[in-house]
Amino acid sequence: MRTTLTIEDDVAVRLEKALRTRSMSFEALINDALRRGLDDMERPAGPRPAHVLSTVDLGACLLPSLDSGAAALAHGEGEAFEKRPVDTSEEI
Repeated sequence: MRTTLTIEDDVAVRLEKALRTRSMSFEALINDALRRGLDDMERPAGPRPAHVLSTVDLGACLLPSLDSGAAALAHGEGEAFEKRPVDTSEEI
C-alpha cells in the first residue's frame, strides 16, 4: 500500500537517529516500527502493580483542641485565644 504520511518532528528525530544506527532503508524502518507498535498495542495490558503507601508517625497534636477553628488559627499565629460567651441581647 502506498500512502502519504506526515511525521511529527520528535518522531522524525528518532527515526533519523535509528537510521544512522541500523543498516536498513527508511521504508523498512517505518514498517518495522509500525509492526512493533501494533504488536504492543494488540497485547493485553497486564495487571497493574498495587501502589503501597507508607505511614509516618507525626507525634502528638500540638494544638490544645481541634474543636475550635478560631482557636487553632490563633494558636498557629502565636496569639492567645479566649473563648468568650456570645451576647445575644445585642441587635445588629
